[in-house]
Amino acid sequence: MDSRNGSVSEAPLDAEIESFFDSAPPLKDRAGIIKKLKEFIEYNSTPPGKGSPRRVVCVTSGGTTVPLEQRCVRYIDNFSSGHRGATSTEYFIKAGYAVIFLYRRGTFQPYCQSLPEDPLLECFECSDDSTIQVRQPHTEAVKRAVSDHHAAIAGGHLLKLSFTTIFEYLQILQSIAMSMKDLGSLAVFYLAAAVSDFYVPWKSMAEHKIQSASGPLDMRLVQVPKMLSALKKEWAPMAFCISFKLETDSKILLEKAEMALKKYRMHMVVANELSTRKEEVTVVTGNEKILVCRDKTQADSDVEEPLIELIVGRHSAYVKDSDL
Repeated sequence: MDSRNGSVSEAPLDAEIESFFDSAPPLKDRAGIIKKLKEFIEYNSTPPGKGSPRRVVCVTSGGTTVPLEQRCVRYIDNFSSGHRGATSTEYFIKAGYAVIFLYRRGTFQPYCQSLPEDPLLECFECSDDSTIQVRQPHTEAVKRAVSDHHAAIAGGHLLKLSFTTIFEYLQILQSIAMSMKDLGSLAVFYLAAAVSDFYVPWKSMAEHKIQSASGPLDMRLVQVPKMLSALKKEWAPMAFCISFKLETDSKILLEKAEMALKKYRMHMVVANELSTRKEEVTVVTGNEKILVCRDKTQADSDVEEPLIELIVGRHSAYVKDSDL
């Protein structure tokens, strides 16, 4: 307890975070990632001509894994298809934002939800002159996806960075946040990734594949430090932050979302129940609970469209208040 103000000291949490990063395996190509971030943020902060700086949002997407061996064969996974993050990225770009898309390898990608579910090679065919072309009836969907994706990349408005493990995710997130710190209120974090709550510390992890002949496996998992506090307090303190809370029990969902809002000082928490997450979400703020639903009159509508519209409006108000 901090005797000066009666509050619980945050030193132990800071120590846990520092210990996590110190013991994590080195991030591959850290220098390259930081270089890409610097160039992307600089480009969107000082656009060509007399344009205004773009707002930049970091969208996290997909679930992290927890390796059980250093030379990983087995791991604990976290449920997430990445659909929410990928779809939200499209709407953020449409709203004029530049997006840093931090995604789990192999999960949904922006501009791909309209593609057919057929295996990729089934969408193409080889003509008599050996050229490759899109097969009907997939032509329009594939052209639209390719065109929109290329436009976002060529325009400098989409930077994609990938992760698999909890170690990679948190190290890259820290790099992104610290790179965005100088953006102030123009920075947004839309933290839709499903982040592991527990992990095996790297130094206590077996190096090689765990042998089943050794008998029952007894392994101690350590709680992952709550990085949202560090992000909000130190890494990017002026950023507009949205986190997500997923539960299978609707009775505790809003209570847990309110707890997260207060504990981590988020600006918004998006509460979604597993069974209805594609139909509706509830956005929890300091004094509101806003139900957001997809347009059920449109078969191909997404709940992410009105959700991002709401977030953009609230972020605009936040930027305006911050400038006063």
